[in-house]
Amino acid sequence: MQTSVRPLHHIVQRTDSYLAFNRLALRAGVRTVVQRVRRRPRVQAWSLPYESVVEMMTLGTPCGDIHSVDAIRRPLDRLSAIAPHARIQRRPVTTSLFAGEWQTPAPLDAHRVVLYLHGGGYVSGSPATHLAVTARIAQEAGARLFALDYRLAPEHPFPAALEDAWAAYWWLLTEQHIAPAQIVVAGDSAGGGLTLALLLALRDAGMPLPAGAVGLSPWLDLTLSGATLIANAGADYLNRDILRASAQMYSQGHALDDPLLSPLFADLRGLPPLLIQAGGAEMLLDDSRRFAQRAQAAGVEVELAIFPHMVHVWHFTWRLEAQARRALGQIGEFVRTQVAT
Repeated sequence: MQTSVRPLHHIVQRTDSYLAFNRLALRAGVRTVVQRVRRRPRVQAWSLPYESVVEMMTLGTPCGDIHSVDAIRRPLDRLSAIAPHARIQRRPVTTSLFAGEWQTPAPLDAHRVVLYLHGGGYVSGSPATHLAVTARIAQEAGARLFALDYRLAPEHPFPAALEDAWAAYWWLLTEQHIAPAQIVVAGDSAGGGLTLALLLALRDAGMPLPAGAVGLSPWLDLTLSGATLIANAGADYLNRDILRASAQMYSQGHALDDPLLSPLFADLRGLPPLLIQAGGAEMLLDDSRRFAQRAQAAGVEVELAIFPHMVHVWHFTWRLEAQARRALGQIGEFVRTQVAT
């Protein structure tokens, strides 16, 4: 008997986000996606909308022998089509050292600032691809958000991204006259790893540290040694091929266990309060677990929030998934708490 697509059509009518995610299905039609999801649901607790989005993200994520960085960039670039659905003002910034953009919600507390470092394996992504998430974070936090458009590998390998993050943070302090106590640094996936690498570099240089930092599904171990890389491989849309290729493009011969590449292996003493969020079904879950354990042992104030059944950076699905909305609300609360008015 032929499988009906009416439930999926209803979802498409309910949210235009779904249409944007649908473009990630590069090699399958809508009917095929629905049939595959219904026959082999990855996680029984997922709703049909969320199952379908994860399946489409899986289809759009390259795997196998990845030779071209464009194969990694194209699927993520499609996320630029997702509207933020928040009252946000965008103002581009270009300096001699870096580029980015201010994203300002209304109303807001001008005293709070989030420096956001996007994900994408250090080889893809931009403020535009992450606007749906960053606009929501700015709104939840009641803060101005500066989304850094850092240089990408392989054209600009390590430590280019870290240099840009450092330059942007220093610019906020010296050119924008924002106190460190008013800043929270945040990032997802590779941007989460870059967030922690920035804190380590600032600490080691004796620079003033921000009020806190947030990692959304942070990639903290480029050596790929976490057990959940195997245990959760059947649930997440990520795969070892894309992680390995991205790590090689970014590291360009540097040791993958260098703490500024893989903050999991760093001395974590002296870092500011941290919020780490991870999905219970994501391959990088062990990065967050191990990092939180080591940070706590080093005396760092750290909160690890694991959201059951969620995949890597599920925050993008906040218009479909309640746990994504809760996660973004938690980030907003953390920023408000760390940057008191």
